[in-house]
Amino acid sequence: MGLFERYLSLWVALSIAAGVILGNYFPAVFAQIAALEFAHVNIVVAVLIWVMIYPMMVQIDFSAIKNIGQRPQGLILTVVINWLIKPFTMAALGWLFFKVLFVDWVDPQTAQEYIAGMILLGVAPCTAMVFVWSQLTKGDPNYTLVQVSVNDVIMIFAYAPICAFLLGVSDIHVPWQTLIISVVLYVLLPLIAGVMTRRWLESKSGINASLQLQQFLAACKPWSVIGLLATVVLLFAFQAQTILTKPQAIFLIAIPLLIQTYGIFAISFVAAKAMKLPYNIAAPACMIGTSNFFELAVAVAISLFGLHSGAALATVVGVLVEVPVMLSLVAICNRTQHWFDRP
Repeated sequence: MGLFERYLSLWVALSIAAGVILGNYFPAVFAQIAALEFAHVNIVVAVLIWVMIYPMMVQIDFSAIKNIGQRPQGLILTVVINWLIKPFTMAALGWLFFKVLFVDWVDPQTAQEYIAGMILLGVAPCTAMVFVWSQLTKGDPNYTLVQVSVNDVIMIFAYAPICAFLLGVSDIHVPWQTLIISVVLYVLLPLIAGVMTRRWLESKSGINASLQLQQFLAACKPWSVIGLLATVVLLFAFQAQTILTKPQAIFLIAIPLLIQTYGIFAISFVAAKAMKLPYNIAAPACMIGTSNFFELAVAVAISLFGLHSGAALATVVGVLVEVPVMLSLVAICNRTQHWFDRP
Protein backbone atom coordinates (compact mmCIF):
# COMPACT_ATOMS: atom_id res chain seq x y z
CA MET A 1 0.00 0.00 0.00
CA GLY A 2 2.94 2.31 0.52
CA LEU A 3 3.50 2.45 -3.24
CA PHE A 4 -0.11 3.53 -3.85
CA GLU A 5 -0.04 6.25 -1.22
CA ARG A 6 3.41 7.50 -2.21
CA TYR A 7 2.44 8.02 -5.85
CA LEU A 8 -1.28 8.66 -5.44
CA SER A 9 -1.15 11.87 -7.49
CA LEU A 10 0.35 9.90 -10.40
CA TRP A 11 -2.32 7.20 -10.17
CA VAL A 12 -5.05 9.85 -10.14
CA ALA A 13 -3.53 11.58 -13.19
CA LEU A 14 -3.44 8.26 -15.04
CA SER A 15 -7.03 7.56 -13.98
CA ILE A 16 -8.13 10.95 -15.34
CA ALA A 17 -6.43 10.23 -18.66
CA ALA A 18 -7.90 6.73 -18.78
CA GLY A 19 -11.38 8.06 -18.07
CA VAL A 20 -11.23 10.67 -20.83
CA ILE A 21 -9.83 8.18 -23.37
CA LEU A 22 -12.32 5.43 -22.53
CA GLY A 23 -15.24 7.84 -22.44
CA ASN A 24 -14.27 9.23 -25.84
CA TYR A 25 -13.86 5.86 -27.55
CA PHE A 26 -16.70 4.01 -25.83
CA PRO A 27 -19.34 6.69 -25.15
CA ALA A 28 -22.26 4.26 -25.49
CA VAL A 29 -20.91 2.00 -22.75
CA PHE A 30 -20.56 4.84 -20.26
CA ALA A 31 -23.91 6.30 -21.28
CA GLN A 32 -25.47 3.01 -20.21
CA ILE A 33 -23.56 3.10 -16.91
CA ALA A 34 -24.62 6.74 -16.36
CA ALA A 35 -28.24 5.70 -16.87
CA LEU A 36 -28.06 3.32 -13.91
CA GLU A 37 -29.32 5.84 -11.37
CA PHE A 38 -32.08 6.46 -8.90
CA ALA A 39 -33.11 9.99 -7.88
CA HIS A 40 -30.08 11.32 -9.82
CA VAL A 41 -27.75 9.10 -7.75
CA ASN A 42 -25.65 6.87 -9.97
CA ILE A 43 -25.66 3.37 -8.53
CA VAL A 44 -22.21 2.39 -9.80
CA VAL A 45 -20.60 5.55 -8.42
CA ALA A 46 -22.41 4.96 -5.13
CA VAL A 47 -20.98 1.44 -4.88
CA LEU A 48 -17.45 2.69 -5.59
CA ILE A 49 -17.75 5.45 -3.01
CA TRP A 50 -19.06 2.85 -0.56
CA VAL A 51 -15.94 0.76 -1.23
CA MET A 52 -13.85 3.85 -0.44
CA ILE A 53 -15.58 4.64 2.81
CA TYR A 54 -16.25 1.23 4.38
CA PRO A 55 -12.62 0.52 5.49
CA MET A 56 -12.52 3.95 7.14
CA MET A 57 -15.77 3.32 9.00
CA VAL A 58 -14.32 0.13 10.52
CA GLN A 59 -11.64 2.30 12.13
CA ILE A 60 -14.20 4.38 14.02
CA ASP A 61 -14.24 3.73 17.75
CA PHE A 62 -17.60 4.90 19.08
CA SER A 63 -16.34 4.77 22.64
CA ALA A 64 -14.15 7.78 21.79
CA ILE A 65 -16.93 9.86 20.22
CA LYS A 66 -18.34 10.85 23.62
CA ASN A 67 -15.16 12.86 24.25
CA ILE A 68 -15.65 15.12 21.23
CA GLY A 69 -17.84 17.48 23.25
CA GLN A 70 -14.78 18.33 25.32
CA ARG A 71 -13.10 19.89 22.25
CA PRO A 72 -15.78 21.51 20.07
CA GLN A 73 -13.46 23.99 18.33
CA GLY A 74 -12.93 21.79 15.25
CA LEU A 75 -16.66 21.33 14.83
CA ILE A 76 -17.26 25.06 15.20
CA LEU A 77 -14.61 25.80 12.57
CA THR A 78 -16.22 23.39 10.10
CA VAL A 79 -19.70 24.86 10.55
CA VAL A 80 -18.55 28.47 10.24
CA ILE A 81 -16.50 27.81 7.10
CA ASN A 82 -19.15 25.70 5.37
CA TRP A 83 -22.22 27.79 6.10
CA LEU A 84 -21.15 31.36 6.91
CA ILE A 85 -18.18 31.86 4.57
CA LYS A 86 -17.85 29.40 1.71
CA PRO A 87 -21.22 29.86 -0.10
CA PHE A 88 -20.82 33.63 -0.15
CA THR A 89 -17.19 33.70 -1.31
CA MET A 90 -18.13 31.30 -4.13
CA ALA A 91 -21.01 33.56 -5.22
CA ALA A 92 -18.74 36.63 -5.03
CA LEU A 93 -16.02 35.00 -7.13
CA GLY A 94 -18.56 33.82 -9.69
CA TRP A 95 -19.93 37.34 -10.04
CA LEU A 96 -16.43 38.90 -10.22
CA PHE A 97 -15.17 36.61 -12.96
CA PHE A 98 -18.25 36.18 -15.13
CA LYS A 99 -19.81 39.62 -14.70
CA VAL A 100 -16.59 41.63 -14.73
CA LEU A 101 -13.34 39.89 -15.73
CA PHE A 102 -14.71 37.44 -18.33
CA VAL A 103 -17.64 39.57 -19.48
CA ASP A 104 -16.29 39.87 -23.04
CA TRP A 105 -15.78 36.12 -23.44
CA VAL A 106 -19.10 34.73 -22.21
CA ASP A 107 -22.62 35.82 -23.16
CA PRO A 108 -24.78 37.11 -20.26
CA GLN A 109 -27.16 34.14 -20.13
CA THR A 110 -24.36 31.58 -20.08
CA ALA A 111 -22.43 33.64 -17.53
CA GLN A 112 -25.45 33.64 -15.23
CA GLU A 113 -25.72 29.87 -15.53
CA TYR A 114 -22.02 29.43 -14.76
CA ILE A 115 -22.45 31.53 -11.62
CA ALA A 116 -25.49 29.46 -10.62
CA GLY A 117 -23.52 26.22 -10.98
CA MET A 118 -20.69 27.59 -8.87
CA ILE A 119 -23.17 28.62 -6.17
CA LEU A 120 -24.70 25.15 -6.12
CA LEU A 121 -21.22 23.74 -5.56
CA GLY A 122 -20.33 26.25 -2.86
CA VAL A 123 -23.42 25.57 -0.79
CA ALA A 124 -22.90 21.78 -0.78
CA PRO A 125 -20.25 20.67 1.75
CA CYS A 126 -18.58 17.33 1.15
CA THR A 127 -20.23 14.19 2.52
CA ALA A 128 -18.45 11.15 1.07
CA MET A 129 -14.99 11.95 -0.30
CA VAL A 130 -14.00 13.77 2.87
CA PHE A 131 -13.49 10.41 4.58
CA VAL A 132 -10.79 9.70 2.00
CA TRP A 133 -9.10 13.05 2.62
CA SER A 134 -9.33 12.53 6.39
CA GLN A 135 -7.67 9.14 6.12
CA LEU A 136 -4.90 10.45 3.85
CA THR A 137 -4.15 13.28 6.31
CA LYS A 138 -4.23 10.90 9.30
CA GLY A 139 -7.28 12.65 10.72
CA ASP A 140 -9.33 11.46 13.68
CA PRO A 141 -12.01 9.22 12.07
CA ASN A 142 -14.40 9.64 15.00
CA TYR A 143 -14.22 13.42 14.87
CA THR A 144 -14.52 13.41 11.08
CA LEU A 145 -17.72 11.37 11.34
CA VAL A 146 -19.26 13.87 13.73
CA GLN A 147 -18.23 16.82 11.55
CA VAL A 148 -19.76 15.22 8.45
CA SER A 149 -22.92 14.21 10.32
CA VAL A 150 -23.49 17.74 11.65
CA ASN A 151 -23.00 19.18 8.16
CA ASP A 152 -25.49 16.67 6.73
CA VAL A 153 -28.14 17.70 9.24
CA ILE A 154 -27.55 21.40 8.56
CA MET A 155 -27.61 20.76 4.80
CA ILE A 156 -31.11 19.27 4.99
CA PHE A 157 -32.46 22.54 6.39
CA ALA A 158 -30.07 25.18 4.98
CA TYR A 159 -29.21 24.09 1.44
CA ALA A 160 -32.39 25.25 -0.29
CA PRO A 161 -32.76 28.61 1.52
CA ILE A 162 -29.12 29.62 0.95
CA CYS A 163 -29.24 28.54 -2.71
CA ALA A 164 -32.49 30.46 -3.18
CA PHE A 165 -31.01 33.59 -1.59
CA LEU A 166 -27.78 33.50 -3.59
CA LEU A 167 -29.49 32.62 -6.86
CA GLY A 168 -31.94 35.46 -6.34
CA VAL A 169 -35.05 33.36 -6.75
CA SER A 170 -37.99 32.76 -4.45
CA ASP A 171 -38.55 29.12 -5.25
CA ILE A 172 -35.80 26.56 -5.89
CA HIS A 173 -36.39 22.89 -6.46
CA VAL A 174 -34.02 20.67 -4.49
CA PRO A 175 -34.18 16.92 -5.22
CA TRP A 176 -34.67 15.82 -1.62
CA GLN A 177 -34.62 12.18 -2.66
CA THR A 178 -31.11 12.72 -3.99
CA LEU A 179 -29.99 14.37 -0.77
CA ILE A 180 -31.46 11.71 1.53
CA ILE A 181 -30.39 8.75 -0.61
CA SER A 182 -26.88 10.15 -0.93
CA VAL A 183 -26.53 10.54 2.83
CA VAL A 184 -27.85 7.01 3.36
CA LEU A 185 -25.58 5.48 0.70
CA TYR A 186 -22.44 7.48 1.44
CA VAL A 187 -22.60 7.70 5.23
CA LEU A 188 -25.27 5.63 6.97
CA LEU A 189 -24.91 2.22 5.27
CA PRO A 190 -21.09 2.05 5.32
CA LEU A 191 -21.16 3.31 8.91
CA ILE A 192 -23.52 0.53 9.99
CA ALA A 193 -21.44 -2.04 8.14
CA GLY A 194 -18.25 -0.68 9.70
CA VAL A 195 -19.67 -0.72 13.23
CA MET A 196 -20.96 -4.29 12.85
CA THR A 197 -17.61 -5.44 11.47
CA ARG A 198 -15.63 -3.79 14.26
CA ARG A 199 -17.89 -5.21 16.95
CA TRP A 200 -17.56 -8.67 15.46
CA LEU A 201 -13.76 -8.40 15.40
CA GLU A 202 -13.65 -6.98 18.93
CA SER A 203 -15.82 -9.82 20.20
CA LYS A 204 -12.79 -12.07 19.86
CA SER A 205 -11.16 -12.66 23.20
CA GLY A 206 -7.72 -11.60 24.38
CA ILE A 207 -4.80 -10.24 22.36
CA ASN A 208 -6.00 -11.90 19.17
CA ALA A 209 -8.93 -9.48 18.99
CA SER A 210 -6.70 -6.43 18.60
CA LEU A 211 -4.40 -8.28 16.23
CA GLN A 212 -7.27 -9.44 14.04
CA LEU A 213 -8.67 -5.90 13.88
CA GLN A 214 -5.32 -4.53 12.73
CA GLN A 215 -4.90 -7.30 10.17
CA PHE A 216 -8.41 -6.69 8.84
CA LEU A 217 -7.78 -2.95 8.52
CA ALA A 218 -4.47 -3.57 6.74
CA ALA A 219 -6.20 -5.90 4.27
CA CYS A 220 -9.04 -3.42 3.62
CA LYS A 221 -6.94 -0.28 3.34
CA PRO A 222 -5.97 -0.68 -0.35
CA TRP A 223 -9.66 -0.80 -1.30
CA SER A 224 -10.07 2.86 -0.36
CA VAL A 225 -7.52 3.87 -2.98
CA ILE A 226 -8.90 1.41 -5.54
CA GLY A 227 -12.39 2.81 -5.00
CA LEU A 228 -11.08 6.36 -5.37
CA LEU A 229 -9.25 5.63 -8.62
CA ALA A 230 -12.18 3.72 -10.11
CA THR A 231 -14.51 6.60 -9.23
CA VAL A 232 -12.17 9.08 -10.94
CA VAL A 233 -12.06 6.94 -14.10
CA LEU A 234 -15.84 6.70 -14.19
CA LEU A 235 -16.55 10.39 -13.56
CA PHE A 236 -14.10 11.53 -16.20
CA ALA A 237 -15.43 8.96 -18.67
CA PHE A 238 -18.94 10.35 -18.13
CA GLN A 239 -17.72 13.85 -19.01
CA ALA A 240 -15.18 12.98 -21.71
CA GLN A 241 -17.18 14.55 -24.55
CA THR A 242 -17.64 17.80 -22.63
CA ILE A 243 -13.96 17.97 -21.74
CA LEU A 244 -12.90 17.52 -25.36
CA THR A 245 -15.50 19.79 -26.99
CA LYS A 246 -15.52 22.73 -24.54
CA PRO A 247 -11.93 23.19 -23.29
CA GLN A 248 -12.14 27.01 -23.20
CA ALA A 249 -15.30 27.01 -21.08
CA ILE A 250 -13.78 24.49 -18.69
CA PHE A 251 -10.66 26.62 -18.36
CA LEU A 252 -12.65 29.78 -17.61
CA ILE A 253 -14.81 28.05 -14.98
CA ALA A 254 -11.82 26.32 -13.39
CA ILE A 255 -10.02 29.59 -12.58
CA PRO A 256 -12.49 30.94 -9.97
CA LEU A 257 -13.08 27.41 -8.64
CA LEU A 258 -9.36 26.97 -8.02
CA ILE A 259 -9.11 30.36 -6.32
CA GLN A 260 -12.11 29.49 -4.15
CA THR A 261 -10.72 26.10 -3.16
CA TYR A 262 -7.23 27.26 -2.23
CA GLY A 263 -8.62 30.43 -0.63
CA ILE A 264 -11.05 28.56 1.62
CA PHE A 265 -8.31 26.12 2.56
CA ALA A 266 -6.02 29.00 3.51
CA ILE A 267 -8.72 30.56 5.69
CA SER A 268 -9.43 27.21 7.37
CA PHE A 269 -5.75 26.42 7.81
CA VAL A 270 -4.92 29.79 9.41
CA ALA A 271 -8.01 29.62 11.64
CA ALA A 272 -7.16 26.07 12.78
CA LYS A 273 -3.64 27.17 13.62
CA ALA A 274 -4.90 30.23 15.50
CA MET A 275 -7.37 28.06 17.43
CA LYS A 276 -4.48 25.71 18.36
CA LEU A 277 -6.31 22.64 17.13
CA PRO A 278 -4.39 19.35 17.21
CA TYR A 279 -3.34 18.18 13.77
CA ASN A 280 -5.66 15.15 13.58
CA ILE A 281 -8.65 17.50 14.00
CA ALA A 282 -7.27 20.52 12.11
CA ALA A 283 -6.48 18.58 8.91
CA PRO A 284 -9.92 17.02 8.33
CA ALA A 285 -11.58 20.29 9.38
CA CYS A 286 -9.70 22.04 6.57
CA MET A 287 -10.59 19.25 4.14
CA ILE A 288 -14.30 19.34 5.02
CA GLY A 289 -14.42 23.10 4.67
CA THR A 290 -12.68 23.01 1.30
CA SER A 291 -14.26 20.10 -0.61
CA ASN A 292 -17.76 19.96 -2.13
CA PHE A 293 -20.67 17.52 -2.31
CA PHE A 294 -20.45 17.54 -6.10
CA GLU A 295 -22.93 14.66 -6.51
CA LEU A 296 -25.72 16.81 -5.07
CA ALA A 297 -24.60 19.96 -6.90
CA VAL A 298 -24.64 18.19 -10.28
CA ALA A 299 -28.09 16.71 -9.59
CA VAL A 300 -29.58 20.08 -8.57
CA ALA A 301 -28.01 21.86 -11.56
CA ILE A 302 -29.50 19.33 -13.97
CA SER A 303 -32.87 19.51 -12.21
CA LEU A 304 -32.97 23.33 -12.28
CA PHE A 305 -31.26 24.25 -15.54
CA GLY A 306 -31.04 21.10 -17.68
CA LEU A 307 -28.40 18.53 -18.57
CA HIS A 308 -26.67 20.69 -21.20
CA SER A 309 -26.87 24.00 -19.34
CA GLY A 310 -23.99 26.19 -18.25
CA ALA A 311 -24.88 25.48 -14.63
CA ALA A 312 -24.53 21.74 -15.16
CA LEU A 313 -21.20 22.30 -16.91
CA ALA A 314 -19.92 24.41 -14.00
CA THR A 315 -20.72 21.65 -11.51
CA VAL A 316 -19.00 19.13 -13.80
CA VAL A 317 -15.87 21.28 -13.82
CA GLY A 318 -16.09 21.17 -10.04
CA VAL A 319 -15.81 17.39 -10.29
CA LEU A 320 -12.87 17.67 -12.68
CA VAL A 321 -10.77 19.91 -10.42
CA GLU A 322 -11.81 18.43 -7.06
CA VAL A 323 -9.64 15.33 -6.84
CA PRO A 324 -6.31 16.74 -8.09
CA VAL A 325 -6.68 19.91 -6.03
CA MET A 326 -7.68 18.05 -2.87
CA LEU A 327 -4.68 15.74 -3.26
CA SER A 328 -2.41 18.80 -3.38
CA LEU A 329 -4.02 20.06 -0.16
CA VAL A 330 -3.55 16.64 1.45
CA ALA A 331 0.16 16.96 0.63
CA ILE A 332 0.27 20.44 2.17
CA CYS A 333 -1.37 19.18 5.36
CA ASN A 334 0.96 16.21 5.70
CA ARG A 335 4.05 18.33 5.16
CA THR A 336 3.01 20.95 7.73
CA GLN A 337 1.61 18.69 10.45
CA HIS A 338 4.53 19.62 12.71
CA TRP A 339 3.10 23.16 12.83
CA PHE A 340 0.19 21.87 14.91
CA ASP A 341 -0.05 20.39 18.36
CA ARG A 342 -0.05 16.62 18.69
CA PRO A 343 -3.38 15.02 19.71
